[in-house]
Amino acid sequence: MSKEFEDLMLQIKKCELCKEKFGFKPHPIILGNENSKIVQISQAPSATVHQTLKPFTDLSGKKLKYEWYKISDDDFYNPDNFYIAALAHCYPGKDKNGNDRIPPKICYDTWIKKELQYINNKLYIIIGAKSAKVFFPNENFNDLIFKDNYINGKLTIVLPHPSPLNIKWFKDHPEFMKNRIYKIRNIINKVLEEQ
Repeated sequence: MSKEFEDLMLQIKKCELCKEKFGFKPHPIILGNENSKIVQISQAPSATVHQTLKPFTDLSGKKLKYEWYKISDDDFYNPDNFYIAALAHCYPGKDKNGNDRIPPKICYDTWIKKELQYINNKLYIIIGAKSAKVFFPNENFNDLIFKDNYINGKLTIVLPHPSPLNIKWFKDHPEFMKNRIYKIRNIINKVLEEQ
């Protein structure tokens, strides 16, 4: 790991930019290294992940790892395989209606842009409509899911959010589980097999 990247990781892990906004101590969640094969960016860690301090240790993670990717925790949490981050590195808390707050833009502007400059990945996976909007601001979210996309000339997969609360999207788009997920799984497994 280069000194610059190591310093960046330490800065992120100590970040408290949103402490006043959240009203609780932020816990930046990040995993991976400069040579991670796949960069996966979601929206923000859940309340469960805020407690475990390990990404995707919730119901969304179970669906993502075991049903969609069909890979083990050993493969998923191997930093040579996945660089796991989110638009907001920390759980943002709930709004007054009890919904998860929108990921604060300051996190993406301060950290993610810098992180991506260092990683020599082969594939991007972007999870959720909010994340997709950041990387593909002028494209329709559903269109992005059903086609191959590119960030910095690298193949990019866009996924719907695997949250159990996202039931309506899956009902409205049965072709995702019938067809698209198989192609996505093949792409991911092929990249993981590469040396």
